[in-house]
Amino acid sequence: MSSNTIRQNPPRDSAPLFNFLQDVSKVTAGTLLGITMLASSVVAGGLVGLALSFRNLPDVRVLRNYVPTETTHIYDINGKLLTSLHDEANREVVPLDKISPNLKRAVLAIEDSHFYQHYGINPGGVMRAMLVNLERGGTVEGASTLTMQLVKNLFLSPTRALSRKAAEAVLSIRLEQIFGKDDIFELYLNQVYWGHNLYGVETAARSYFNKSASELTLAEGAMMAGIIQAPEDYSPFVSYTTAKQRQALVLNRMRDLKWISAEEAAEAKKQPLLVGKITSFPSSQLPYVTEAVVQELNQRFGREAVLKGGMRVQTTIDMNFQRMAEKTVRRWHQQLYYQGTFYDAKQGQIALVAVDPRTHFVKAMVGGADFEQSQFNRAVQARRQPGSAFKPFVYYTAFASGKFSPESTVMDTPVSYRDGTSYYSPMNYGGGFSGAMTVRRALELSSNIPAVKIGQSVGLSKVIEVCRLLGIKSPMQPVISLPLGAVDLTPMEMAGAYATFANNGWHSDTTFIVQVTDSSGNILLDNTPKPRLILNSWAAASLNSVLQGVISQGTATRARIGRPAAGKTGTTSSERDIWFVGYTPQLAAAVWVGNDDYTPLARGSTGGTTVAPIWQDFMHQAMYNTPVEYFRPPSDFDPPR
Repeated sequence: MSSNTIRQNPPRDSAPLFNFLQDVSKVTAGTLLGITMLASSVVAGGLVGLALSFRNLPDVRVLRNYVPTETTHIYDINGKLLTSLHDEANREVVPLDKISPNLKRAVLAIEDSHFYQHYGINPGGVMRAMLVNLERGGTVEGASTLTMQLVKNLFLSPTRALSRKAAEAVLSIRLEQIFGKDDIFELYLNQVYWGHNLYGVETAARSYFNKSASELTLAEGAMMAGIIQAPEDYSPFVSYTTAKQRQALVLNRMRDLKWISAEEAAEAKKQPLLVGKITSFPSSQLPYVTEAVVQELNQRFGREAVLKGGMRVQTTIDMNFQRMAEKTVRRWHQQLYYQGTFYDAKQGQIALVAVDPRTHFVKAMVGGADFEQSQFNRAVQARRQPGSAFKPFVYYTAFASGKFSPESTVMDTPVSYRDGTSYYSPMNYGGGFSGAMTVRRALELSSNIPAVKIGQSVGLSKVIEVCRLLGIKSPMQPVISLPLGAVDLTPMEMAGAYATFANNGWHSDTTFIVQVTDSSGNILLDNTPKPRLILNSWAAASLNSVLQGVISQGTATRARIGRPAAGKTGTTSSERDIWFVGYTPQLAAAVWVGNDDYTPLARGSTGGTTVAPIWQDFMHQAMYNTPVEYFRPPSDFDPPR
């Protein structure tokens, strides 16, 4: 129904009819039946009187607040449709003035040509149907007006019976005393079933002809009107010939009513119909994205509201950008398998998340190499150990504490910590010790022992506090090995957190939904970025400076992209999880590689040798034609005191 207030019907001279109904209501049920049987052969009032024996008929006034179930649509950031969600009824409600006059006239011609003259029932039609039914010895022909069809669909069962027809008549009269004709017609056209799980004129028009209901031609409108009585049998998807026959029937009726000329009817019959395709249950264009969106919508609004509420969901994803990310993941998945990095192509997986640091909008989200083989979204559902990719959280905490700067000295020497009843002695990847070194060099080389020592110096609880500020919600404990990534995080959490570093400590909530509205445009959820400074800008800029060195002269030289970029490799023990998370001022991206069953990858697989090239490939494409931007130096900010 239109979002406008329903208009009150113009006054009608209906007092005699309702005085009659009041008089009839005073008689006994047996007398009422006799009166009804007698009157039904003369006027429709007898049929209406029978229905007064129903004392529990629904109140049609509830339709003042009636909201038909509608299909929810999910779009990319540019308005491209990604998928549609609905329960039983696939419907999109449109106002009457947005429906083609060709269709409206065709429906009236074949279903109820006296719609704008009667009061809900058509006495002449009732008498004709009664004579036919008496002759045949059963209910074989109806006399339903559009109003009666509407109340049947909304309030009554489809069972053919005299009592139901009487109830339809009473409810139809009541409905027309409350609502205007246009409002009833609008409700009907948005409620009617057009086959193939298509409810309402707009959804049907888009499925049958790939166009809006407002654009239907006479030929198309007549065909749609012709299949209403038995849409699954008359559908052009089932039989184009039958659909054309029904179209001709409607056009002939319109001609006989002098609503169109004989020439117009003939011309419409000759026109071939461009039939679309069944669209009731379309597959998603970007399944990893839309599945994640649906999960969040269900959590916020409930599953029923999502399936029936007609939401319009704008995601942060650019379809072209997402396609590029998916192709990159598939290409590298195949390459790593043939290189022997994955022993099993199905177990071996890649996840990628890209986030705009300026808005924290997710620009791409790839949950695996092939959605058809595995619907598990590793970008948001898989918690895996980040290894040394966790170290930037420790080093930022150190810089923000005021105790350390990138040029501070830290000792890469043996150390042991009491851990319960035993001792924990961290080791560097590959063994060995480097002695005294700057914090900058320790992070560039991803030395483990300095990270553990700094973590103990600044306090692991402080490190966890920083992670929470950055939007990381996964459980974590202040264990001694936390600085080395002894925690399970998702690629989404890593990309969102690094994006805040890229933006010098300015943070918005990471999201893949821009906005949700209802079908009338009322805002249900607004994720417009609201940046807030949550980190010390000098400390963030210092970290950016150091992490640029990781790419230029550290463990991630294979991630160089010919412009300023910062990032960190991550490799867990036994090569079970390998990462590279990096960023430019305009884009942060996290890439994870591993086996779903936690078995090790091929020996020698590391974030720097295996994953950094994937990140490099993706970023080369993502940043193509994007102007080069530079990170602000620490000297632009005041250090903590």
